[in-house]
Amino acid sequence: MGILRNIKSDYEIYENVSLECAVAIERDDCKKIKAYRKKYKGKEPLPSEKVEGYQFIMDEEFGSLKIDFSKKLNFEIRDLVNVKG
Repeated sequence: MGILRNIKSDYEIYENVSLECAVAIERDDCKKIKAYRKKYKGKEPLPSEKVEGYQFIMDEEFGSLKIDFSKKLNFEIRDLVNVKG
């Protein structure tokens, strides 16, 4: 019997609440997001800090979302909410 493994993606999925879209953030950049959340937990207003990522777009052929690797965008960390899958 073969061994099943869990293959981790290179990206984590976040929802950008201000733009109302899904974004893919590289795992290395997710460390910046976690450090930001820890540093500013419970503080208002949250300072402006950005992280690079890719936006999801609709794939008409398959009728699903896919990551648009054609352009890297900057997103405000305070607008990102982690999507649990």
